Amino acid sequence: MGGDIFLKPKEARRVNVLEQLIKGMITVSQAAGLLCLSERQVKRIKKGVKEQGLSYLAHKNRGCKPKHAISEETRKKVVELALNDYKDASCIHMSELLEQYQHLSISSRSIRRILKQADITNIHSHKTTQCRRSRDRMPREGTLVQIDASPFNWLEDRGPKLNLHGSIDDATGKILGLHFELEECLLGYMHVLWQMAENATLSRRFYSDRHTIFFSPNKDKLTIEEELAGMKEALTQFGRMLEELGATQIPAYSPQAKGRIERHWGTLQHRLVIEMRIANISTRQEANDFLPGFIERFNKRFAFEPADPEPDYLPVPKGLDSIICIKDKRKASNGSTISYHGQTCRLLDKNNAVALLRPGSTVHVLKHLDGSLSALYMGNQLSVQACTKPIPIVPSNACESPKPGSEPAVSHPWRNMRISKSIKTETDLYVKERYMQRYTSKY
Repeated sequence: MGGDIFLKPKEARRVNVLEQLIKGMITVSQAAGLLCLSERQVKRIKKGVKEQGLSYLAHKNRGCKPKHAISEETRKKVVELALNDYKDASCIHMSELLEQYQHLSISSRSIRRILKQADITNIHSHKTTQCRRSRDRMPREGTLVQIDASPFNWLEDRGPKLNLHGSIDDATGKILGLHFELEECLLGYMHVLWQMAENATLSRRFYSDRHTIFFSPNKDKLTIEEELAGMKEALTQFGRMLEELGATQIPAYSPQAKGRIERHWGTLQHRLVIEMRIANISTRQEANDFLPGFIERFNKRFAFEPADPEPDYLPVPKGLDSIICIKDKRKASNGSTISYHGQTCRLLDKNNAVALLRPGSTVHVLKHLDGSLSALYMGNQLSVQACTKPIPIVPSNACESPKPGSEPAVSHPWRNMRISKSIKTETDLYVKERYMQRYTSKY
């Protein structure tokens, strides 16, 4: 029985009983009762110990590497990816990324063990958070959407800092739209709204913070025209779009009130950043092109079924490009022209002829998502054409430099003029000083 034998506690407890059995101090029946085994098993173990010693009690697969064990090469690859491309990814996310990009099926628990053996700290360890009363989710998909923007270093050191505009459904947690812009702005939310309309996921109520993009700070100050039109408060451009779509706005008075989208930002700031790092995305346009595929994978992974399976989305109206746009009022001038941001523009009808408008007529100018302009007048769609200002004709002699003024010669009699020393008034003193400065300072 040479060499050290390592037995588990259960196996070590059998040693004393088997030694007594071999010495004849107890019977097979008594040993079976002590070991909770059948007499047949006790006889088999007794025979094995006599022939092979106490090593017979150890399992024969002990020390052997399992056939399904993760190879050393795969372990090194996991550690390398965890330090580079998959840095800061959770074990669950890393398991999904390995299967998606490396075609390796490794459980999150195995990844956690590999990283622990390599002394790599997991920043996603669970913490005990403060308990808060959560609001029940809406029962139907499309009843309520939460909308917000998140400034973050989404491209890390590969590109500029961006703001991600997004919206999620309250009932299912689905992402309904995402769009990157350099700053939080109306254009970013317009792109999100357009994505929702294209996918027929226009919600009935929009839950947002009280940013001036959503709610006007001068909502109580209405013009006479707005009061006559029956408006109760001034609307922002985004508020006007929602009103024309048939949706309503609800203000949130704290970040915790819209906590579901805030938690989504935390998830996206890890998952989206890592996946864009793997795709080597470095510009805003590339990031926006990457988002549709990411949204599909994200919703497949995290969305869940609502309490009521019947959707509650709004129907998408016709003429969407005349709703999701920046709409301003202008007064027509002579020649059916308007002024828009310092540019004189001419209005043309569908036949590309100059539209016949009375001077002073109110025209709605529409600036679309692609930056193009159009106009609405009494329900008719008009195109907008920029007018080039004529170059003013400058006279040829206007470019000539003016003739230099004449200056008296040194021998001019004025230079020898004597001024009386008796100065009686301040005027005389002023005349003398001016004379001396003009005719004597240069000589």
